Amino acid sequence: MTDDKLTIAGIEFNSRLWVGTGKYKDFEETRKAIEASGADVVTVAVRRVNIIEKGKENLLDHIDPKKYKILPNTAGCYTAKDAIRTAMLAADAGITNLVKLEVIGDEKTLFPDNEATLEAAKVLVSEGLIVLPYTSDDPIMAKKLMDIGCPAVMPLAAPIGSGLGIRNPYNLRIILETVKVPIIVDAGVGTASDVALAMELGCDAVLLNTAIAGAKNPIVMAEAMKYGVLAGRLAYKAGRIPKKLYATASSPLDGMIGA
Repeated sequence: MTDDKLTIAGIEFNSRLWVGTGKYKDFEETRKAIEASGADVVTVAVRRVNIIEKGKENLLDHIDPKKYKILPNTAGCYTAKDAIRTAMLAADAGITNLVKLEVIGDEKTLFPDNEATLEAAKVLVSEGLIVLPYTSDDPIMAKKLMDIGCPAVMPLAAPIGSGLGIRNPYNLRIILETVKVPIIVDAGVGTASDVALAMELGCDAVLLNTAIAGAKNPIVMAEAMKYGVLAGRLAYKAGRIPKKLYATASSPLDGMIGA
């Protein structure tokens, strides 16, 4: 799989599993889980975890930005204006011009505000940022985000942190057919079989956090997620057999004596 790398906006990614940094008991557990996952993209909520202020405890003291691609995100923002300001703070810190754009529309469900996301994305793209937007599994919105210059789109599988897995594979398939940029499933997966399914559908990567950080053994779950992504991607590239209502003999009768 070393020749099967993901490229977004000219940036090459070694792993199709991207991981978050929230909800771990401490920075040491965070570091170990990231290492076990094999991920090279680590997303960080700018409003919740320090990556931009020197002199204070900084996540980047524990996660080497030379080893991992740091992906700041605007988690916790409820307006386009707030998301734009947060993204620009991270960009101005000089860490990266990548940003995962989140504009939340509802405090209980944490579903994205698609209209505000599109509004913020337009501004941030015009500022030269590489904007990776978190959105609902709406094919129309995914295409609009592509059209305004987002080099990848990140539709949810299920509500953030729910662990429900992919609730609407049919919408994801439509997005995969109609949106001609990489599709990264973001939010809602719970275990390795969920990420394998996302990859089998043809998604280009999976981003997750709670499924690892909230597991009974985060380090072991991180490794399981790594293999789930690899297995799903290989199965997608191999091409599965069609589903049939009735059985088909695995050993054909043609050529057998008396057949």
